[in-house]
Amino acid sequence: MHDSEIDRRYAEARRIAAEAGALALDYFRRFDGLDVEVKGHQDFVSEADKNVESFVRAQIAAAFPEDGIVGEEEAPKPGTSGLVWVIDPIDGTTNFIHGIPGWTVVLAGVAGANTEFGVIHDPNHDEMYHARRGRGAFCNDRRLSVLRGRDLRRGSLGVGFSGRTSAGGIKRLVPAIIDAGGIFYRNASGALSLAYVAAGKLLGYVEEHMNAWDCLAGQLMVAEAGGVVEDQDASDMVARGGRVIVATPEAWDEVLAISEAAYAPGQG
Repeated sequence: MHDSEIDRRYAEARRIAAEAGALALDYFRRFDGLDVEVKGHQDFVSEADKNVESFVRAQIAAAFPEDGIVGEEEAPKPGTSGLVWVIDPIDGTTNFIHGIPGWTVVLAGVAGANTEFGVIHDPNHDEMYHARRGRGAFCNDRRLSVLRGRDLRRGSLGVGFSGRTSAGGIKRLVPAIIDAGGIFYRNASGALSLAYVAAGKLLGYVEEHMNAWDCLAGQLMVAEAGGVVEDQDASDMVARGGRVIVATPEAWDEVLAISEAAYAPGQG
């Protein structure tokens, strides 16, 4: 796909995210009346998730009917263009359904092994994080850069956990961070935490397994903001998800070593 066609989709992704965010925000203001289903351990879906995803899918299909779509709540839609939209209508549903303003609308565009663009929209704070491969990462119109000149003892490391893995990894990870002189941060929205790394608010982010719709946009942003991202094939992530480790250049070696030790197989 030509760059100009990807640029069109990048622009449209920002428009769709803004409109989807407004729709989600309307539901959020009525959070105590939402219909909520339990999918698994601390894994919820609300009527807002379903309706916002349906809105996003309809907008993409109308603008780019040849594109594929993979989302959290509905079945994948195959495409013929070579570009797949990877979407999470509300990342941070647990926060959302309890009235905590720590959730985002997430869209990413994947072509082959590469994430070409990503958008993480935080409508509660009117912050739209976005990136285009090779052209930088931004919050609204402000160019982003990761923290520089700080090690693990001079900042916070974001961590995540889901019921897709055993609790053993996170039980080893958190004490290891503290023993190294660091402190951990968890906000229950992995996408937003990744955006915070790109924005210079966190030193890094670590999670043993993330789905593509939660991480691809943020991983691109961290890379474009000058951070280090564990190398992965975006198409493989769409198919299976995987481990996510990102950090500033100065913190990378230590974050990687702590994470690999915590997540090493055979420890229970």
